[in-house]
Amino acid sequence: MTEKINLAGNPFYLTGEQIKWVEDAYQKLTVKQKIGQLFCVMGQDYSIEELTNMAAEQGVGAVLYRPAPSGEIRENYARLDEAAPVPLLKAANLEEGGAGGTAEGTLFGWPMMVAATDDLSMAEKFAQVCAAEGREIGINWTFSPVSDLDLNFRNPITNVRSYGSSLKRVMAFTEVYMKTVQECGVAACAKHFPGDGVDFRDHHLHPTYNSLSSEEWYASYGRIYQNMIDKGLLSIMAGHIVQPNVAMRKNPDLTIGQCLPASQSRELLTGVLREEFHFNGVITTDATIMGGYCMTMPRREAIVASVMAGSDMLVFNTDFQEDYQYMMDALESGALTEERLNEAVLRVLALKAAVCQRAFVQPETDARGWHRECADKAVTLVKDIQHILPVTTDKYSVIRLIVIGKDDIRGKSMTATAVSYLEQEGFRVEVYEPLRDDLHGSKGLPGDRLTLYLANMETASNQTTVRIGWCPKHALEIPRFVMEEDAIFVSFANPYHLQDIPRIRTYINAYTATEDSIYAVLDKIMGKSEFKGVSPVDAFCGLADTRL
Repeated sequence: MTEKINLAGNPFYLTGEQIKWVEDAYQKLTVKQKIGQLFCVMGQDYSIEELTNMAAEQGVGAVLYRPAPSGEIRENYARLDEAAPVPLLKAANLEEGGAGGTAEGTLFGWPMMVAATDDLSMAEKFAQVCAAEGREIGINWTFSPVSDLDLNFRNPITNVRSYGSSLKRVMAFTEVYMKTVQECGVAACAKHFPGDGVDFRDHHLHPTYNSLSSEEWYASYGRIYQNMIDKGLLSIMAGHIVQPNVAMRKNPDLTIGQCLPASQSRELLTGVLREEFHFNGVITTDATIMGGYCMTMPRREAIVASVMAGSDMLVFNTDFQEDYQYMMDALESGALTEERLNEAVLRVLALKAAVCQRAFVQPETDARGWHRECADKAVTLVKDIQHILPVTTDKYSVIRLIVIGKDDIRGKSMTATAVSYLEQEGFRVEVYEPLRDDLHGSKGLPGDRLTLYLANMETASNQTTVRIGWCPKHALEIPRFVMEEDAIFVSFANPYHLQDIPRIRTYINAYTATEDSIYAVLDKIMGKSEFKGVSPVDAFCGLADTRL
């Protein structure tokens, strides 16, 4: 069976000794344990006793823990590895730093912040922090880099999780991130094939569409994946995203209604990734609990369809025991072939050999210092048509502060952080509370006052839009008097807020909300530091009035 998969070639590059380990591990697995290797389960969904039994008896292949205390995760992984017939893949979403894997991890910055530095060495530092902090607790597989093009400013989920809309920039940054984390002993899993960021909807909720023509897709998303595949990418995550034009090009008998999300599509997984792009690594689905996965066919059929289409692993379960039995039944009935099962298991074992059977040298990292450097280089001045920068006490004695969205930033207050900084600079700060406003507007207010908006409205799964929601009391905090008083709007979590405040005259993007990114923004507003960031997307949203 191993002759069908090139274990010595791209991307595994296994030695003879490692290939022997794969073959020996494969021979020792029972049929039940081979089925188990196809599953990556959510750790927090089960007790450690349940997980230990699943690892020992059913051979679960991978476990992902949401961020939790490091000691707890490390201890659980040790118990699971001791029980399992072969070591587990220990997964995390290291998209934004070690914070994606552990409660104590560094929130380095969302990928768009890293891209806004326009500095590939920052992508390398970012990846080193992700890998080092992940490896510290045992993580050896990361569901990153996010390899999507952010082509639709209305998309609620791609946004700052992407490296932007530029093909050149996304190709360069995903390649550096992928190569760096893998050199540090963490397998990269690029997502979300065939590519999010075209549709304005979220595939967590229902199947979405990458509606580019096949020619456009191959020239953009296709190039991103082919580039990483050629450079040694170990795994790819298939999203619940339909690419009908590519699928119908591969299979002209398909109608658009028959086109399936990539996570279930033979045309996209086997036809494109395996046969056209010659991808020899592991293919996994995105979470199979998502609406985009569950709505296409009965679950009993769907998870089997995914494996038969070319996926080697299934991420998460509505009920593990139920899903496991569906696969056992499918193997018995022939709906799941032994050939396809064995091929998937061998690839999973090869991935384990690539990260578990090698020694890796961990580079020295300076997570906090590098994050500060990244924030300093990334903060982007998008618009300042009133030319009020820099802000000084000679111009303004009072700053009215308005915080929109989430005030908490990893246990600290955005409001308190900004107030402390501004007061130390000599400003009198008024924290605006619109519900206490007497509706008299700007009458009688000091002429030397600046209104400073800090917005932290984060991208998140399962929300249908990321738009500013104003106070129900007449939206009193909106930048209403832009022609009468000076105002600055800073976004820390979404580069597209100009669609909702098009007439604001000074606008800044910072991409990630941390204490240090707030300091970086305020330093630049005060003229202590230059704006260096390069916008990875069209922050004006293609709208004429956002430039006024």
